[in-house]
Order: sequence, then structure tokens, then C-alpha cells
Amino acid sequence: MTTNSPATDTAPQFEIQRIFVKDLSYEAPNTPHTFTEEWKPEVQLNLETKSNRIQDNVHEVVLSVTATVTSSKKSAFLIEVHQAGIFLISNLPNEQLHQMLGSFCPNILFPYVREVISDIIVRGGFPQLLLAPVNFDALYTQHLQEQKKTTETTTTTGDGNIH
Repeated sequence: MTTNSPATDTAPQFEIQRIFVKDLSYEAPNTPHTFTEEWKPEVQLNLETKSNRIQDNVHEVVLSVTATVTSSKKSAFLIEVHQAGIFLISNLPNEQLHQMLGSFCPNILFPYVREVISDIIVRGGFPQLLLAPVNFDALYTQHLQEQKKTTETTTTTGDGNIH
């Protein structure tokens, strides 16, 4: 018979429970005409992460990536992928938990979203699109700095209004 020691009960835990595609959208509005024109792709990429607590110590993290590609100033394709994961995270202080949800988990999800985007684009008849690596640690730090600036610039005046 094994018993959990107090040290084991308070040790930080991290476990990937599931990784899945939550939503996928692909549009190539100007095909087949796009295929007959010179291919000069311009890529616009948008990233967003969201997380929510499903139950105690279980969190869903969703990495949303939207790639809009134009060629010769015409829309070639748009792909949007919401890659999600369910993670067990326990015994972490709030600051570390937020960093795990905002940086560490998206780093785990990114290779999956890269693969989905590359696969769908090729199936759509276009050349492979490989997304460059993303530094989620830097994005998370930037997000914290922006939040801090917003908090610092919000001041209360003598009339009780926030400016």
C-alpha cells in the first residue's frame, strides 16, 4: 500500500491530457484564377491565445492562428485554426500558472497548428506554408508589460472618475 507524502501532494504537476483541433476554416475565394497568375505571396499572420479553467487544476488552452495570404494584391487564401489542448496543472503559484497557460502551453500547441496549416494549404493546391517559430515567452512578457502600462496610466482624479 502506498501513501502520498505531503511533499508529493504539493509538488508541481503538469500533464498533457489531450491535444485537438477545435475549429478549422479554409477559404480560397479566387481559385482557380489564382493558379494561373504569378505567385508572389504576402503573408499576414495573427496569433491569439486563450485559456479557461475546466475544473480544478484542469485547463483548456486554445491557440488561434489566422494566416491571410495575398498574391498580386488579390486574396489567395485564408486559413484559421484553433488548436486546443487540455492540461492538468497543479500546485503552482498564480504567476507561474498564468505563465504556463500564456506561454508554455502555446509552445506545445504551435507545432500542431503549423502541421495543420501546412497540410491544408497543400491540399488546397498551394505551395507549402511553413510558419516560422514563435517566441511565446517574449509575447507573454510583452503582454504583461502592456497590462502594466495600462494599469499605470489609469489614474483616479479628485472627482472620482478614472482617466
